Amino acid sequence: MSADLWTEAELVGVLGRPSASLASAVTGVSIDTRTLEAGDLFFAIRGDTHDGHDHVERALAAGAAAAVVVRARANELQSHGPVFGVDDTLCAMERLGQAARARSSARIAAVTGSVGKTSAKEMLRLALAKSGPTHASAASYNNHWGVPLTLSRLSAGAAFAVFEIGMNHAGEIEPLADLVRPHVALITSIAPVHIQYLGSLEAIADAKAEIFTGLEPDGVAVLNHDAPLFARLERSALMRASSVRRFGVDEDCDAQLVDVEPHREGSFVRARLYGREIDFTLGAPGRHMAENAMGVLLVVESLGASVERAAAALAEFAPSKGRGERFVLGGPSGPFTVIDESYNANPVSMRAALALLGATEPGPGGRRIAVIGDMLELGAEGADLHAALAPELTVRHVDLLFGAGPLTRALFDAASPTIRGAWGRASSDIQGELIRGVRAGDVVMIKGSNGSRMGPIVSALREHFPAMRS
Repeated sequence: MSADLWTEAELVGVLGRPSASLASAVTGVSIDTRTLEAGDLFFAIRGDTHDGHDHVERALAAGAAAAVVVRARANELQSHGPVFGVDDTLCAMERLGQAARARSSARIAAVTGSVGKTSAKEMLRLALAKSGPTHASAASYNNHWGVPLTLSRLSAGAAFAVFEIGMNHAGEIEPLADLVRPHVALITSIAPVHIQYLGSLEAIADAKAEIFTGLEPDGVAVLNHDAPLFARLERSALMRASSVRRFGVDEDCDAQLVDVEPHREGSFVRARLYGREIDFTLGAPGRHMAENAMGVLLVVESLGASVERAAAALAEFAPSKGRGERFVLGGPSGPFTVIDESYNANPVSMRAALALLGATEPGPGGRRIAVIGDMLELGAEGADLHAALAPELTVRHVDLLFGAGPLTRALFDAASPTIRGAWGRASSDIQGELIRGVRAGDVVMIKGSNGSRMGPIVSALREHFPAMRS
């Protein structure tokens, strides 16, 4: 049975009186009837394409304890069950998030960055849970509704909480950081993501640095010393943070990545934290994952949790769907490996994915196959940034290249003719040729921006070939 999250009295203090008394305390918060559970408080949020008010009747019929709706529709909807009438449902959810933050004694971390923030958040969820009850953002709930929703779900008994904060434009992180009020803020890296909207790496760094505005007194900033514009981020951090802690390969870093030894299911990591050696197994392959783990350990230490337990817990970490998940399928001539990086892409994460492909040894007779879709939101330099990846294909010993999208055409043309497989304007144009071309021992890495729709290629491979044990 779920523990109580909000009493009716607490909700009245934030949202006003409901149309009728609640039958029970609220055990959760939802904005989606597809995932709603009995006992949830349902917020009817108006989105770009859907209005949650159209689903209030379904939510209450499914067991929602009550619904939060705009006053103009409260009389209409209260016949289905208890409703709270408010001026604006998103603002009301923000107020509930503020109330959750005010009553919480949890030590709180906030994570942002151009790449790796979701993976770092998931590592922190796992690592901190070994030291106490831990609350964290679900999926990539990092925007103007995802952060207040996550906050409103924060129980009074949590010892730690981790919030992911994202943005597309300048000014979007600051109000979310002010809601979260973290004790520690981590920026994983800076890359030309959303540069189409922000114009420069400097502007991206400044937008990410907005996370420091919400830091609690004596708050700590954790920064990647090896990332672009570290000095700029450090200056911004020191305007609000009591201290800046650095991770990277330099001996002067508070958390130093000494060595990464890849193995089939992950990596063995050698590190130094404030000069003391820490060796641990990370359940995800790739040097970029090990780098993020350094930042995670600094956050854990800064929050007062056990670093030793956290490091041991990272052996249990596994990349999620589309973020480096690895699986084996049975091809017509034998098994081959798929590395699913299809969730999103930018030049930095693409290079990291190619490095992961290069570090993965094919089976006998197998090849390294890169299946690459367009990296979007790169502005006028998009085609050039794609073409600039061609030398990386050589360095990482890629044997075969499949490309999808007009921007990827620049990479396809710049690549060595000996590795060109197929190119198409859309991912669906290359899907059939890839399915027909894979053979035993191959390692197939699939990556592109969400808008490039590389995920369906992964799904097609899964549907066409049987899953095998890795």
